Amino acid sequence: MKHANVAVFVPHIGCPRQCSFCNQRAITGGAKAPSPEDVRAAAETAARDLGDRAGGAEIAFFGGSFTAVPREYMLSLLEIAEKSVKDFGFAGIRCSTRPDAVDGEVLQLLRDYGVTAVELGAQSMDDEVLAANRRGHTAAQTVLASRLVREAGLELGLQMMTGLFRDTEEKTLETAEKLIACRPATVRVYPAVVLRGTELALKYERGEYRPQTLEEAVGLCARLLRRFEAAGVKVIRMGLHAERDVEEQKLAGPYHPAFRELVQSRVFLERLLPQLQRRGPGAYAIRVAPQSVSEAVGQKRGNVEALRRAGFQAVFVQDPSVPRGQFRIGQQRGPEDSSRKGFA
Repeated sequence: MKHANVAVFVPHIGCPRQCSFCNQRAITGGAKAPSPEDVRAAAETAARDLGDRAGGAEIAFFGGSFTAVPREYMLSLLEIAEKSVKDFGFAGIRCSTRPDAVDGEVLQLLRDYGVTAVELGAQSMDDEVLAANRRGHTAAQTVLASRLVREAGLELGLQMMTGLFRDTEEKTLETAEKLIACRPATVRVYPAVVLRGTELALKYERGEYRPQTLEEAVGLCARLLRRFEAAGVKVIRMGLHAERDVEEQKLAGPYHPAFRELVQSRVFLERLLPQLQRRGPGAYAIRVAPQSVSEAVGQKRGNVEALRRAGFQAVFVQDPSVPRGQFRIGQQRGPEDSSRKGFA
């Protein structure tokens, strides 16, 4: 069953500072803090829409630092969320917060209200990058908070960013390795996007900061995706959610509404191309699962064109016997490889 969230955004009120990249109104689609009634309404709507699939969904408090909001307010949201989980059969509750807003007492409180997963906004594991982007915590605090979350018996999720001010590709790859060492169950990866009203926007306009291009972000995130998956860490998000406010507030940077698809297509191409190169230029029928056609072909036929430039004429053919994400290579033999199920 595909994972789903009943997303409740708690914008910025728990954050002790404004990070260089942050414009919570654009990221969350609004600045209004939700009430317990809003949480209940969101749960009721999700339960109705999901039906039998509600058991695979979690109520998720995102957007700000949930455990740093005023305690009475946090408890009011948790109380109604816990009741909604019981009433509608959701899988549990998850929340995102800062590494420096986690300790044993607050984690026990979360457990008491049925929270099952905590995501920490690490963003980087390089202290220079963290300081340059006004994060207000250190890499060591992320390591400690990760251990506390796991010791509390909660699922650990970690969030990181690429292309931050004073970040480099090498530092980003080191961040990934250090996050893997924290033993998370899940990871989210967000390329930095320059939004109006942020410190990054000022640095960009003054020429002090160059954001990643879309090509650079896709290439780097493809490496990150392969590394996390090899380590058994599930990557549950890549790129900002496609929101009208983000599109309207974006000044620069690698925002794309289908960023994850671009990354998965790049990973597919990087796995396929070396095998074709060992065979030599020619025309090939590449069989993939029906669900994998989109990532195999690439957005706007990007993979097909990349293969053509490398000397390979490729037709992708749907084959239900091929596991999702895998492929089988054969020579093009005849009309069956150019049928309506083939994508050249």
